[in-house]
Amino acid sequence: MDKDLSNKREVYEQQQLLESNIPKNPMELFRDWYNEAEEQEQGEANTFTIATVDKNLRPSSRVVLLKRFTWEGFVFYTNYKSQKGREITANNQVCLSFFWGKLERQVVINGLAEKQNKNMSDGYFESRPRGSRLGSIASDQSESIASRDALDKKLQDLEKQYEGKEVLRPKHWGGYLVKPVQIEFWQGRPNRMHDRIRYTLQGDYSWKIERIQP
Repeated sequence: MDKDLSNKREVYEQQQLLESNIPKNPMELFRDWYNEAEEQEQGEANTFTIATVDKNLRPSSRVVLLKRFTWEGFVFYTNYKSQKGREITANNQVCLSFFWGKLERQVVINGLAEKQNKNMSDGYFESRPRGSRLGSIASDQSESIASRDALDKKLQDLEKQYEGKEVLRPKHWGGYLVKPVQIEFWQGRPNRMHDRIRYTLQGDYSWKIERIQP
């Protein structure tokens, strides 16, 4: 099989990103960009890719959903025993990547992941649909299983077990807060001369702002 994509190109020319119109704190810019993405993108604007590394420094990435962002950072939820959870335990340096194609924008975040407060994880778990809560208990995330039927049976058995009972958050499931140390904002421009602005956290908690070449 050989599919040539060398002539597949898009022209980026919608907007620009200049030092004269950006805030000192990158979370303000992320907030503004995210709000625009929610208005204009189809599907889930809160979709992002998170990259981790294993003990052999082999990288892996997967798409997850952002559930909250604050001045502190970015929150998502997962099974702590999953591949990403195990890798974060061993090395909590992660990279998050958002891509909003209609706006011709990317945001790349390097940060440190830490487990969220248990009360916050409890609160979010209780807000999930009952089926999703049961699914979090039924699935040994990232572990192999014999068949789809076997997976479905695990959920069916739990539905019977929890019939008429409250479904509480399992201890192996909860949130991570990713505290950023560097955030890059990428705005597509013509001739591949894209705007790239990078914020880097300094020792006094201010942000160094610099333009980097495309």
